[in-house]
Amino acid sequence: MSNSTDGTQASSKQEVLAHRSQILNQKENVLSGATVYLSGPMDFVASRAEEKRKGWRNRVSQFLQAFGTTIYDPWNKPSVVGMPHYGKEDEFSTEKRYKWTYEDSSEGDRIRAEMDVEFWSTMHIDLRMVDTSDFLISYCPTNIYSVGTVHEIVMARLQRKPVLFVSPPVVFPSLQELEQHLKSKGDNQGTKLLDRLRTEVPLRPNPEAIPSMWYMTLLDGHYFFDGFGFQSYMKRFNWERGELDEREEKFPPKRPLLPYLEKLDHEIPLRYDTEQKTYVENVDWLVFNLRGKK
Repeated sequence: MSNSTDGTQASSKQEVLAHRSQILNQKENVLSGATVYLSGPMDFVASRAEEKRKGWRNRVSQFLQAFGTTIYDPWNKPSVVGMPHYGKEDEFSTEKRYKWTYEDSSEGDRIRAEMDVEFWSTMHIDLRMVDTSDFLISYCPTNIYSVGTVHEIVMARLQRKPVLFVSPPVVFPSLQELEQHLKSKGDNQGTKLLDRLRTEVPLRPNPEAIPSMWYMTLLDGHYFFDGFGFQSYMKRFNWERGELDEREEKFPPKRPLLPYLEKLDHEIPLRYDTEQKTYVENVDWLVFNLRGKK
């Protein structure tokens, strides 16, 4: 494929897409043969109960299930044959962390050892789901701390699996309102405390939805999205309007995830090769065709 002009590059992309669309058809679409793991913060979200009940995973699961995709959701882990309760996790799981101690004694050693064992099954089953999935969807707001999400993403990329990475805009309108209120009241002490709070907690706005530069290197450039694009599918799935929708109305996604997934069902996405300076087949997408095989 030529790389001489942008026009040639565009035609080359269309040629490859046309070739791929001939291979895929209604009976052999991508998503119906795929398994996806939904990765993202769980421990440090504002409310684990609300996140489990009506978080982004619920909507994305419903959307993908309509295409026949198998969903791995860490909030609703699949049962393990012969061990139905293994690795189960709920909104009360993190309460066990408060047993942790730094006491430098035999008692402290015992408690820390028990804590290590306590959460092993949760990590074990989550990583097994990552291992057996075809691709990941990761929701990573820059203001929420999450170690498990990073572990899952790195593991998937070591296996050359696609990780579709959603980095939403992060703003704090209530913080801005509080700052204006304190200034209007001439509350200098309150303003000083607010400034100190900014240095103590991650209150750094990111309205441009720019992900960590480490993620830019770890993932393929085609896998980044600044939102889900729920608005276009609200009526189809009868979703109740919520906080995610308010954010996307204020910051309409330039590159939403759900339309990408809908297109993916019939076209394996290409990637841009910086050496060839053109689009080439994306061999990250190894979704095995097991239909009809026994």
